[in-house]
Amino acid sequence: MSAPPPDGQPVEPPPTAWAFGDPTAYDALDDLVAIGADLEPGTLLAAYRHGLFPMPSGTPGDPMYWFSPVRRGVLPLDGLVVSRSLRRSCRDLEVRVDTAFADVLDACGDPDRPQGWIDADVRAAYLRLHELGWAHSVETWRDGELVGGLYGVAIGGLFAGESMFHRVRDASKVALVGLVDRLRDDHAHDRLLDVQWSTPHLASLGVVEVPRATYLARLRRALALPAPSGLVRTPPGPQD
Repeated sequence: MSAPPPDGQPVEPPPTAWAFGDPTAYDALDDLVAIGADLEPGTLLAAYRHGLFPMPSGTPGDPMYWFSPVRRGVLPLDGLVVSRSLRRSCRDLEVRVDTAFADVLDACGDPDRPQGWIDADVRAAYLRLHELGWAHSVETWRDGELVGGLYGVAIGGLFAGESMFHRVRDASKVALVGLVDRLRDDHAHDRLLDVQWSTPHLASLGVVEVPRATYLARLRRALALPAPSGLVRTPPGPQD
């Protein structure tokens, strides 16, 4: 893991050269709202602050695609569904934050996974965001072995989940439980846990869909919040 910023707070990179426009004016019928730009840290942060996220087209050499779903998947922090078996798994697995970000990223980007989308450019971009203190991993461990986790981007009260993986049953779900626990604080009501699109699997965990306009209104409130203490990277202590 790279050293965190000196004061534990994320470092604001140079601003992007690209303009994402007014997110309330995006095409009301299309999730894909922009094509092009780059994956510099300032560009990524500007995109998330506008309600967008990137994804490769799937064709080498094509420009980056940027999405703002018409129906956005979000997980209410008080709506996470934790089954009895998941509670048992939570007792059996250890949750850590930011101790193996690159390993989580690589596991999520395993080319053998179906519909894999994390290419070398995306990997490099999120490693840079992690080094600056904006991207985080929530990991699950068993007997000293990484068995699951997720990663995403935290800006104020927004946590934009990007991908998750598991190697043993419930390991990614335990990471999600760990993330929600770290987001629950005095500002929990206005924090925003974004999962991009809902799926039947995510819906079973409590994810709901909200219209783009609702998401953008919640995003504005969330961005004004302080980062949750559970995701602030602790600076290293003095050397012995």
